[in-house]
This record gives sequence, C-alpha cells and structure tokens, in this order.
Amino acid sequence: MKLNNEDELAQAVILAGGRGERLSPLTDTLPKPMLRFNGHPFLHYLIEQLKEQGIREIIMLLGYLPETVIDYFGDGSQYGISIKYSVSSVDNETGARLRIAFNLLSSHFLMLYCDNYWPLRLAMMWDSFIKSGRLCQITVYGNTDGYTRDNVAVGNDGRVVKYDGSRTSPGLSGVDIGYAVINRSIIEMMPDENIRFEHYLYPRLIKKSELGAYVTDHRYYSIGSLERLAVTEEFLAFRPAVLLDRDGVLNAKMPPAEYVRSWSDWRWLPGAKEGLALLHQSGFKVMVITNQPGIARGFMQEDDLKVIHDLMMQEVIQAGGRIDKIYFCPHGWDADCRCRKPRPGMIFEAQRDYNLDLSRTFFIGDDERDRIAAESAGCPFIMVDENMSLLKAAGQIVRMHADSAENRRE
Repeated sequence: MKLNNEDELAQAVILAGGRGERLSPLTDTLPKPMLRFNGHPFLHYLIEQLKEQGIREIIMLLGYLPETVIDYFGDGSQYGISIKYSVSSVDNETGARLRIAFNLLSSHFLMLYCDNYWPLRLAMMWDSFIKSGRLCQITVYGNTDGYTRDNVAVGNDGRVVKYDGSRTSPGLSGVDIGYAVINRSIIEMMPDENIRFEHYLYPRLIKKSELGAYVTDHRYYSIGSLERLAVTEEFLAFRPAVLLDRDGVLNAKMPPAEYVRSWSDWRWLPGAKEGLALLHQSGFKVMVITNQPGIARGFMQEDDLKVIHDLMMQEVIQAGGRIDKIYFCPHGWDADCRCRKPRPGMIFEAQRDYNLDLSRTFFIGDDERDRIAAESAGCPFIMVDENMSLLKAAGQIVRMHADSAENRRE
C-alpha cells in the first residue's frame, strides 16, 4: 500500500499482557503498567501522550489481571479517546496477542510496550515511515551513554541491519524501545505458534530490507526493572526547566570571529538577569548551552571561560536567579563533534543529567543554529531579538507552564 502525508496514523496498540515478574512483589497483585507514579498508573501517562499526539484509538492487548486495567480506564471517554481491549492467555507471547487482535487493527498502527515511555514525535515518525516505503519502523535509542545493552544495529540509510534479542552479537549500537510504526500485513507473516513478535519478525524483515529505524538520543524511561522506578518517577513528575544559549541571550555578542575572553568583555543584555530571576523564582531549572570555539582557536583557555562563568553566576545569584549548569562546546567550527550547535549533543547531555522531557522544555536562543539544535532535540524554541528579551520570553514560558499545570489538575 502506497502512503502519503494525507494518510493518518490514528491507532496505537499497547502490549500489556505479561506478569511483570521482574517487579515482584509489586506485581504480585497488580499488572506492571498499573504501578503508580505521582498518583497515576504508568498507563495513564502513555494514554495522555498518545492523545496529545493525535492518536484517536488505543487497542490494549491484555493477559495478566486484565480486569484491573479495564475497570480503571473503561472505554477511554475520560481521556477523550477510544480504548478497546483484546484479552488472551497470560502465557501468550507478543506475536500470539497480535494475531488474536488482528481484526481490531488498522492497516497501519503504532505499537508500544507497556513499560517504556519516550517523548513521542508522531508526525516526524510517520513522515519518516512514509518516505522509507518499508513495512515496519522501530524507534531506536542511540545509547551513546551506555544506558542499557544494545540489541540493534542501524545502517547509514536508516535500515536496521541487525536485531539480536539476546544482546550478544558484535557490532550492535542502539536499543529498540518500541514505538514501532507497523503495516498490519506483516502480522500475517507469523506462524500459528506462541512466538515473540520481535524475535521472529524483525530478523526476517531485515533480510527483506523492510525494517527501518527512527533513531533518537532522547533517553527513554522504563518500569521494566525495580532499579529504574525511581528515575522514571522523577521524569514523569516533570520538573520545569529552560535551556538557554549564552551570547546574544544573556550577554551582548562580540563582533564576528571575536569572543568574550575576559569579564571586562561581558555586557549583560537588558532583561537578562531579570529573566533568570523570574525563572528561578517560578521553580524552573536553568541550563546554559553555548558554543565556545574561541578555546579551539587559541584565543582563550578553559580556565579563562571558568572565570567568566563564575563571575556571571555570582551576579545572577545577586539578582535573585540561578543557573544550574553550563554546558559548553570548546571545539572549532570544522570539528566533527556531537556537541557543537546546530548539533543537539549538549541538549541531550542536559536531558540525561536532569531527566528532562525535552518536548516540554523550551530552548531560548538568538540564531539559526540554536533553532536547528532545538528542533533536532524536540524542544520548543523561542528566538530572542530586539523585540523579545529573555525577560519577555521567560514570562511567556512561566505563564504557559502555569496554564498547563492548571489544565492537568482539571
């Protein structure tokens, strides 16, 4: 079936039938995705996310204690979304559950694991899937930080070239986190046996060059093991944060190819200290993301930059603000590094350090490189210019956060 951008991806399928034995004793009387985080079941967060991204129907594939899920979520009307259920034996593997639910599935659907949460970018994933022309596209966490063990390898053309559920093959470099866009026809490729969908189909799709990857460096959050629960709860609590460029947002930019080499070169922009104070006093964490190629070009040393930043931080504190951390790229313009904007490496580093949800974390910058980095990382972006000071941008963000919090309470 040939697709185009007018076609929709409106259905999600959540695999939620297992016993969750690794979470015992928490799951002795409760299905894994019904564990509560900040007062809500984990499934609540997945459903809210899917609704926000435009999904209109969810099919839940249940097995273990299904009535607990059904009684809580019902038909989904409380979320403004349709929820249907397919209940089968708790001993069924993912392949069997999908075969049993075949008649409920749309021609294309989004498949999720019930124990992973990742800030979904549905429109971009769908666009990537359409352009690839492949039958299936999984979401792959790049895992450059060694967060977990790799189980896939992705080629330069976006094809998955290796999938290993045992995670033991050489050359693996990424992790399948679910959020797979699937053409329903591949379900018919499975035998009438109790098999794992991924372990059976993915290697076969790879041989046909029909398994694509949407690669992300935004960390995913899991309830698959007891040791992951605390950090997942922190992430789902959503502590508000803002990411800022430095030159042109906090201080006046130097002329082209010149740099702030000492504190005597520093000039605060109007509204910058006041904006930082407003963010801090409104409960936001603030991180600075800045390119500093003057170090690579020999105009200054990292120690010189530290002196500037120490003095900057002192004045921010005196003004009632706070900068929680500064990330800087010391490399030159031609360096092939992951951190120099417009690449989003420093943004992802901040994400991992503070468990940020970048889809809800504004980046404030003053040029095109900042905008590209923000878009690559999935951050909403505000451009500072002569009509938009940091104070004005901060005011907008604080008001939006307050409105969003009020809506969630309702």
